[in-house]
Amino acid sequence: MNLENYISQLLYRYQCVTIPGFGAFLTEIQSAQWHEINNGFYPPKKLISFNSFLKNNDGLLANHIAQNEKSTYEASVALIEMEVVKWKNALQLNNSVSLKNIGELSLNSEKNIVFTPYEQPNYLTNSFGLSSFIAPSIKREVVKHVFETTVEENEIIQLIPEKNLGRAYLKYAAIIVLSLSVTGIMGVKLYQDNVAAETLIVEKAVQQQVQNKIQEATFFIESPLPSVTLTVKEEKMPYHIVAGAFRLEENAQKIFQKLSEKGYKAKRLTPNNHGLFPVIYGSYPTFEEAQKARVEIQKSENPDAWMLIEEL
Repeated sequence: MNLENYISQLLYRYQCVTIPGFGAFLTEIQSAQWHEINNGFYPPKKLISFNSFLKNNDGLLANHIAQNEKSTYEASVALIEMEVVKWKNALQLNNSVSLKNIGELSLNSEKNIVFTPYEQPNYLTNSFGLSSFIAPSIKREVVKHVFETTVEENEIIQLIPEKNLGRAYLKYAAIIVLSLSVTGIMGVKLYQDNVAAETLIVEKAVQQQVQNKIQEATFFIESPLPSVTLTVKEEKMPYHIVAGAFRLEENAQKIFQKLSEKGYKAKRLTPNNHGLFPVIYGSYPTFEEAQKARVEIQKSENPDAWMLIEEL
């Protein structure tokens, strides 16, 4: 069984793909990039990372393999365990394992797993058809205009001063203009004061009429607007902490009632493809919140609780 092919298929659809007993591959969306050095443009993509501490079986990979291989869930879990053993042996012997279309796993000096993702393919479905490209730089030619002026050596430049004619006339004209300006300013000031006084009288009369109309008025709405009903969009919660999946519906109902009495927002899900009746502790909008709740439940309630990632 080529396990990395099934992991690649799930990375297109889910944020986290867990390999039971080994670790989990996580994805994070990176926006479009522009590299100034080579003037390259790169489309949005999913960045893949590896977390060796997320080893619990969430059922996602095993169910996917069971559907594609036409086998049972238990058989798929056994196949995954066999493949994990091969990976661990290869890491011990060769210090590295190459996963097609995903990346390379290797051991550092402290015997911890280090993951190096491959650049291709792009697991972000919204970027299908988009490829990176290098834009050629634009070189602009600067044209400098040089103006040449030639002056003959023997040419003589003469400066002729203006004659001081009519200075007395200009002096008297300035005095007359200044006098007229002072007179005009005083006249405008008197006119403005008169207009302001009359405007104040008119405004008082208008305000009195408005007050009289308000006191006499009776308000009546002939055609009121219809009532508006606001619909609040329900927040998506694709992350669920599973308490267990039961063969008998009576057992599932008992666990559901027990969790509800303890204060959990428990739910019963529809039977899965194997005829089991799942019961969940609750649903969460983000992976971080669900992961935190799963750790707390495993410590205090149920060590076998696992995470289901699915939009119900």
